[in-house]
Amino acid sequence: MADKQQKIRIRLKAFDYKLIDQSAAEIVDTAKRTGAVVKGPVPLPTRMKRFDILRSPHVNKSSRDQFEIRTHQRLMDIVDPTDKTVDALMKLDLPAGVDVEIKLQ
Repeated sequence: MADKQQKIRIRLKAFDYKLIDQSAAEIVDTAKRTGAVVKGPVPLPTRMKRFDILRSPHVNKSSRDQFEIRTHQRLMDIVDPTDKTVDALMKLDLPAGVDVEIKLQ
């Protein structure tokens, strides 16, 4: 039975799409510099959470404010990473608004 290739799956989440695209580009550049093969970033569906809030504290039910929170997501795979790749990714400094999930497969 042949050995399976090891891969790292990185999932990014953020409210700001500019921040998440910048972080994804930084991860791709870092991985390619160390000689790993990168697949992605793949944009996943944006999740929108909507809130309707009454403007008035007492009457006027028909007058409401609408707010929404958009959560942008990106997925990327690093195929057959080297030790240098893992070290470079650990040292990478990403912005505070980006949530990073890393899975080894």
